[in-house]
Amino acid sequence: MSIRPVKSIVQAQPTIEGAGVRLRRAFGFGATSEFDPFLLLDDFRNERPEDYVAGFPWHPHRGIETITYVLAGSVSHGDSLGNRGTLGAGDVQWMTAGSGILHQEMPKGDPKGRMHGFQLWANLPSSLKMTSPRYQDVTSPEIPQVVDDDGTTVRIICGEFRGKKGPVLGIAADPRYLDVWVPPGRRKVLPVETSRHAFAYVFEGSGTFRDASRPQPVKTDIVGGGTASAIGETGNRSLVLFENGDEVVVQAGDAGIRFLLVSGRPLQEPVAWQGPIVMNTDEELRQAFAELRNGTFIRER
Repeated sequence: MSIRPVKSIVQAQPTIEGAGVRLRRAFGFGATSEFDPFLLLDDFRNERPEDYVAGFPWHPHRGIETITYVLAGSVSHGDSLGNRGTLGAGDVQWMTAGSGILHQEMPKGDPKGRMHGFQLWANLPSSLKMTSPRYQDVTSPEIPQVVDDDGTTVRIICGEFRGKKGPVLGIAADPRYLDVWVPPGRRKVLPVETSRHAFAYVFEGSGTFRDASRPQPVKTDIVGGGTASAIGETGNRSLVLFENGDEVVVQAGDAGIRFLLVSGRPLQEPVAWQGPIVMNTDEELRQAFAELRNGTFIRER
């Protein structure tokens, strides 16, 4: 067994999306080959309704899957295929845009005005770029979890962990998407297949991701300056990218640590990306936007 070294630690960056939603972007719209098959991760956590209530009005997607995980508040959604619904706290929507849809997502805070969730984009292989769109809506009670004797809790959104399988099925990159809570002071070893790219996103507490092979301090791109060590000291809104290995080891801090642990098999295909559309070639991108202009973007089923 080999512990995955920490390749980098960065802080999620403030950005504005949709009709003026203020959020933090962990990665995306840049060099994302190290995260392949994943393209983007946004943390839309806010306690000021004026910073998120305008939402994400009608916009297109093609060639990707968007995964929305809500922790507080709710997100109402609708699309050009007639689908409608609302995601509540703990719910997940895994949307395969495929050949193309137009949709909207409108967040609403809880009674205290809090809105919190994540959206992850996963790329589709060239063979499935133009597949039929589909949804997998999963309510919180449907998501299995594993609770260890030490109090560690793992919610399994997609993939398999400790013999339990998440409810999201049939995803091309065979990803694993876990929501992990490790209690204060506990050390935890989590398996991750060597063939996958893997990252963790810390959103509560703090801790250390152990790196036995490179114990010396190294500089990282943490906002506001400073350094982090190669053993992976992290805090809130930290994105931890791992190198190869088959285990991730985390040591929780005094307040415990909660993080997303996401891994997937790389597609290793060319990426042509503009806004919400991700294809393999520039010509495919031009065709997609031409279809948007002439009204043929949505394929007849």
